This record gives sequence, C-alpha cells and structure tokens, in this order.
Amino acid sequence: MNVLIGSFEQGLIYSLMAIGVYLAFRILDYPDLTVDGSFPMGAALSTLLITKGLNPFFALFFALLAGGIAGFITGILHTKGKVNGLLAGILTMTALYSINLKIMGTANLSLFRFDTIFTPFENLKETIQQTLGDSLISQSINAWLFTIVLFIFVIVIKKLIDWFLQTELGLAIRATGDNPSMIRSVGVNTDYSTIIGLVLSNALVGLAGGIMAQYQGYADIQMGVGMIVVGLASVIIGEAIFGNRSIRRATFSVVCGAVIYRLVIALALYLPGFSPTDMKLITALLVIVSLTLPRFSLKNKKKAVVGNPIQSIDYSLKKVTKEG
Repeated sequence: MNVLIGSFEQGLIYSLMAIGVYLAFRILDYPDLTVDGSFPMGAALSTLLITKGLNPFFALFFALLAGGIAGFITGILHTKGKVNGLLAGILTMTALYSINLKIMGTANLSLFRFDTIFTPFENLKETIQQTLGDSLISQSINAWLFTIVLFIFVIVIKKLIDWFLQTELGLAIRATGDNPSMIRSVGVNTDYSTIIGLVLSNALVGLAGGIMAQYQGYADIQMGVGMIVVGLASVIIGEAIFGNRSIRRATFSVVCGAVIYRLVIALALYLPGFSPTDMKLITALLVIVSLTLPRFSLKNKKKAVVGNPIQSIDYSLKKVTKEG
C-alpha cells in the first residue's frame, strides 16, 4: 500500500512537469530538451534557499522563476539567434548542468532537519492522530493526506493552464504551434508567442523539480537525466487512454498519464527479473507500446481505410462478403 500511495504522490508531482512538456511538445510543436536542465535547476534552487533559511513556499516561487528563465533563454536562442529548436534546448540543458552544480556547490544537497512544504501536513497528521486516536479513519486520512493535498494543488494548476490557453495570448500560442505562417500573416508575433510558451512550460518543470526535491528531501545533479522521456511518456500514455479532443481533456489526460506511468513503473519493478536499474528500459517499452498500440486498433484501421478510396472499396467488399 505504501508503494501505491508513494507512486500516486510522485505521479502527481511529475504531472506538473508533464503539463510543461505538453505545452512545448503538443501546443507549440517544439522539441524542447531544456526540461532535463530546468527540472534539477528548480530542485537545486529550492533546496539551496531552504538551507539558507527561506520559507519553503517562497523557495518554490524561485524554482518556478528559475525554470521560466531557462525557457526564456531557449526561446531567445531559437527565435532571435535562429538556432535550431532542438539544438537550442540541448545547449541550454548543457549549460544548466554546470549552473546547477554552482547553485548547490556539490552534486547532492540534503534537506535533512529543514522544514519543507510538507512539514505543516506532517504536524497535521499528528493532530489528526491525537484527535481521532489510532482508528482506521485516522490511519486512512494520514496515509492519503499528501496525495489529497498534491491532487488539489495539481488540479488548481491544471485549471489555470486551461484558462490561460483560452485567453487571447493562449490562443495565439496554440495557433503558433498549429500554423505559424497563417498566424504570422494576421499580425501575430510568433517569436513572442514561442518565448512565452517556453517560459510557461519550463516554469512548470522548475516548479515540479522544486516540489520533488522537498518531497524526497534532497536535490541531486542527476535528477534531470531522462526527464524529457518521462514527460513525453506521460503525455503519450495519457492521450492514448483518455484522448485529447479538447484542451481540458488533454491536460486531464496528461495528469492521469503521469500517475499511470509511475504506477506502472512501480508495479513493473516488482516483477521477477526487473530491478531499479531497469527503469529506463521499462520507460522506453511503455512509450513504444503507447505509440504503437493505437495504430493496431480496429477504430484506426477503419479510419485509415475510409481515407483511402481503393482500400475503402476493398474493405467494403470484404465487409459485405463477410456479412453476406
């Protein structure tokens, strides 16, 4: 049960990062690898500021800000410097590795004996236990308290993103990803839209990094390795299961995809023959299955057939023959 609850909590934290990846990958149609640097940057800055005595909630604000700055740099390199989008993200990510080391001063920085955003809820757990005693209700509430708090927080962020993408600026960012030439022809500055989208995307990633560092009690320089794959896996798994017919549906799918991803990883590690070092392999297999499975569904086969007149006739004949 503890593994299940822990996977839920980590999945909800990673869902913020996944929403950021969704904004760049789906909304802007931008292959942004800055994520591998902005996630540990948020973790590093959040951890450092707490050890310096700053309130952990304010530390999260600076983690969000740092992530946004990383996205801004990538956006400037791409739009103003005319650097290829993929290369701009790689350059920023590479630079952030050294910057994160300078922020922490070491490869690993612990929050042991420091308060985090979860400390008040730890105190609340003690209050609940003292009030309700060692009953089943008390144990259940305490076991799921972090999950409930994180769920409410993630839903608030999701609603804010949904609202933003319906505003004039949000619609311009969506149109920039769909058809930049068309939106440019009606006077929208696509460079500005791209930069704003990348800032928002990496700000969410930095925020997720800051929360994760406080959740696990430390920041590590290797936290960001493969994070873009985790984000893409969450987006693809969520869309494959729940669809993406609207923005609200898509962000909901991404949140669920991140939680499902963590649950599947946790369950897979319990299977015989797998160990924690196989996590990257399991992640790759999950993404491959999510990408390929929908292509073999009957619904998609019918769609593909309808789109091709020759195959459509052949399919109809086969169907009539079978039914006849």
